[in-house]
Amino acid sequence: VQLQASGGGLVQAGGSLRLSCAVSGAIFRINAWNWYRQASGNQRELVAAITRGNSPYYDDSVKGRFTISRDSAKNTLYLQMNSLKPEDTAVYYCNVRLGTEYYWGQGTLVTVSS
Repeated sequence: VQLQASGGGLVQAGGSLRLSCAVSGAIFRINAWNWYRQASGNQRELVAAITRGNSPYYDDSVKGRFTISRDSAKNTLYLQMNSLKPEDTAVYYCNVRLGTEYYWGQGTLVTVSS
């Protein structure tokens, strides 16, 4: 499985960005589609997730502002980020889980200026 993330950039506080993650490989075996982020000096944290048969998960810090979605026809995972805050600044990683195996994209930098 290969993942290619894109869409990061510099945005002012209050602005929006949409991250994309193109996934190729054994798509049919994927159990969970996730977005993580890692700010400088912090541990990587789960931001949002879609799992089969369950409602999307959002970290409390992004609820109401971020939306995770997936386009099955394009095999692409998205993260729509609205009302961005400086504390959202981080490298964002897409991630999928196949059984007990996890696969990561290369990360895309999001910088929110105040």
